[in-house]
Amino acid sequence: MAPNTFSNLPGESARLMRLATYASTAVAGMLIVAKLIAWMMTGSVSLMATLLDSCLDALASIINLLAVRHALTPADHHHRFGHGKAEALAGLGQAMFITGSAVFLILEAASRLLHPQPVEALGVGIGVMILSIVATIGLMLFQQHVIRKTGSTAIKADHLHYKPDLLVNGAVIAALLLASSGWPGMDPLFAFLIAGYILYSAWEIVRESLDHLMDRELPKQERDRIKAIVLEHPEARGMHDLRTRRSGTTAFIQLHLELDDELDLMRAHAISDEIEAAILREFVDAEVIIHEDPASLVEPKPVYARGDG
Repeated sequence: MAPNTFSNLPGESARLMRLATYASTAVAGMLIVAKLIAWMMTGSVSLMATLLDSCLDALASIINLLAVRHALTPADHHHRFGHGKAEALAGLGQAMFITGSAVFLILEAASRLLHPQPVEALGVGIGVMILSIVATIGLMLFQQHVIRKTGSTAIKADHLHYKPDLLVNGAVIAALLLASSGWPGMDPLFAFLIAGYILYSAWEIVRESLDHLMDRELPKQERDRIKAIVLEHPEARGMHDLRTRRSGTTAFIQLHLELDDELDLMRAHAISDEIEAAILREFVDAEVIIHEDPASLVEPKPVYARGDG
């Protein structure tokens, strides 16, 4: 059985998503203060790179907080499918800010490479980086829990741009140690590497956001599970035209259900309701639409029929 990618209760999903955005904003704010002090004391360009990254993390987290709040707004007369795509738009906004920070960092690192400067207060810089690593790991573990329960695009985007922070912070520690050992050029060189990784993480966020905005199908594993649930019903003769997409935490599932010709309307409706309930047991936040078709009227090319592999 495929793992359930949604929370057992929609209200719980909303609570977890809000907590994740609050935690992300708080961690980013704390690290900005610590890194600002360390950068002023050390003068390290690689430490400035991670300070800039934390500033963008804070800005992205605030965007996320607003986007998640809007995405969780119930559907209304003008937005009948809800507001879930606000999360994907927030992801694109994050990617834009992240890309801008990487370009700025590249320019600053190039300048420092041409004009090396000594690194001071080494212990303070390393201590702040260790604090940053511990705080980031704690935040990411909580975000992973929320993603498993909600499938939130915005929290995934937030998680993705915190992911490289672990590598970034480790690289800054290495850069500080090498610079203090007579290799001042390593400080801007590591800043270049960090900028490259930041650009890669921005692309990951763009790709994820575009998938949602362009209504990409659910993963094959989830689609296969939907087919299996439908065909597990003893009166289902087959199915076709399965269409799926995701908007925020809500999955939209549409399919044509093939039934025996002689069934009356009430029984066909009851079977459809039973299958819908079975799907919702595993995709709790989903919206399911099932169209019933007489099996004899289906073209002789059913894509998913009982007995197919």
